[in-house]
Amino acid sequence: MTKVLITVPDELLQRIDGEARARRLTRSAFLEEAARHELGWSGADAIDAALARGRDALAGTGAFEAAELVRNDRDARDVSRA
Repeated sequence: MTKVLITVPDELLQRIDGEARARRLTRSAFLEEAARHELGWSGADAIDAALARGRDALAGTGAFEAAELVRNDRDARDVSRA
């Protein structure tokens, strides 16, 4: 891991430190999280949460064959175009 030296206004640093404390993070961890968020890089926790939401959403669907679903959808479109 590389260390960097940055310059920020005092008021911004105070807000960063306050938010980091509130989240029980170090300043570095907070800034890393903020940068990842701004760059659109999801952390492991965000990915795990998204997977859990997906599993929950599909929990009641039961077993299915994806190829059959695609075939049925294609056939339905073909009938509607005729």
